[in-house]
Amino acid sequence: MLGRRERRGPDRVARSPRRRVAVPFWNADRVRPRDRSGCSRVMQRLSRRAWVARRAVRAYHKRVIDHYENPRNAGTLDRQDPSVGTGLVGAPACGDVLRLQIKVDKDGVVEDAKFKTFGCGSAIAASSLATEWIRGKKLDEVLKIRNSDIAKHLSLPPVKLHCSMLAEDAIKSAVQDYRKKRDSTG
Repeated sequence: MLGRRERRGPDRVARSPRRRVAVPFWNADRVRPRDRSGCSRVMQRLSRRAWVARRAVRAYHKRVIDHYENPRNAGTLDRQDPSVGTGLVGAPACGDVLRLQIKVDKDGVVEDAKFKTFGCGSAIAASSLATEWIRGKKLDEVLKIRNSDIAKHLSLPPVKLHCSMLAEDAIKSAVQDYRKKRDSTG
């Protein structure tokens, strides 16, 4: 008479309960009924992921998070209006795109500014802050805003400095577009 192991075919080999079995990735987190070790494994992974997510949120300064979650002056202005200048800039390295529009009154003071940004949270925060800073200033004062000022105020990490450069370039481009429109209309 054959033993239990010998009756099984070569594709059905009995395994020791302590031996780890490779599981396909789609079944890796599957919890089976009455499997306490599986439940604890999933809970450990979830808590580890939540800790990493909380840590990532704390990596940015509270001003960045505030401007990202509550962006100021988001929207668009009428492009056909001769008192509106539009600056459109992009960063090919990361794919961020920023459109900043300014509305200038007859005295050369920025009375309204709007932005639309497709990009990371730092780019949105830098755009929002830039529109806050340029409102109510003359064009010459607006051109004095530097990316280093924006980055310093938001406490951006070095890998996100290009976001503040986008905001500065968009400001310059919008002022240039406004001046070009103003000169062409007389």
